[in-house]
Amino acid sequence: MAQDEAEHRKEERVPAALRVDLGNNATGMTRDVSASGIFFETEASYISGDPISFAIDLDTPGGRMVLSCRGEIVRVERRDTRVGVAVRILESTLKAGAAPLNGRGGLIAATD
Repeated sequence: MAQDEAEHRKEERVPAALRVDLGNNATGMTRDVSASGIFFETEASYISGDPISFAIDLDTPGGRMVLSCRGEIVRVERRDTRVGVAVRILESTLKAGAAPLNGRGGLIAATD
């Protein structure tokens, strides 16, 4: 990792392998996460600078939770058939149960 890149990070990155629901039947797998960002790998195609919405299912002792996020793609790394995507999280919500993505990659609000 370049020194400049490390200096721009505000929070510590934690290695994690979590399934990412990207909408349109696309999925990914996280490599690492922090309070302000996420890096995941997928076979879907993305462009740096584009907005993105995604959801991550979390199994907790209290039951299933869904972390729904909206962010900005800050880096895309091509790797053979996979794509590495770095996202700055701009907004997130954590709710019990499901908050699936709609067909356009947007979040569908979960009802309480």
